[in-house]
Amino acid sequence: MARDRLNENRWFCLEHVREYNRKWDYFAGLDAAGIEANIRADTIWRRPVWPLGGRRSSGPHIYDPLGLNREAGLDERPAPKMDGSEQLTSAERNALGVLELSWPLTQADVKSRYKELVKLHHPDANGGARDAEEKLKEINAAYSTLRACERLPAD
Repeated sequence: MARDRLNENRWFCLEHVREYNRKWDYFAGLDAAGIEANIRADTIWRRPVWPLGGRRSSGPHIYDPLGLNREAGLDERPAPKMDGSEQLTSAERNALGVLELSWPLTQADVKSRYKELVKLHHPDANGGARDAEEKLKEINAAYSTLRACERLPAD
């Protein structure tokens, strides 16, 4: 019958059904924006949706009308321990791995570890070995990355 009355029926013979269907237009009376909105609503089965990550919660919500969880202290979650390493980029994390360091640390820690590794892997100390030279290049790149890191406190 109409777009807003799809559950109502008319009974016709086959010849009149074909004629009615030929003339009937679901989108009659809608402009282009209305047709587009209708098609978009059909792609999600006309159900409410939210952007990805838009409805995050801290965990399952348990209906507690008597407030027993609050009285027992169960609704209070401890804040996660943040040591600052969550803010590091992947390059900075890789540099920590190359220098065999762990967070937290200071610029002085990085510098002293760099000096140790340079003395250990320098090609002159290893008879000009090619693999020692490659390792030294990795160490130099890691040191440069960590020196540029703004999250490292100075001494």
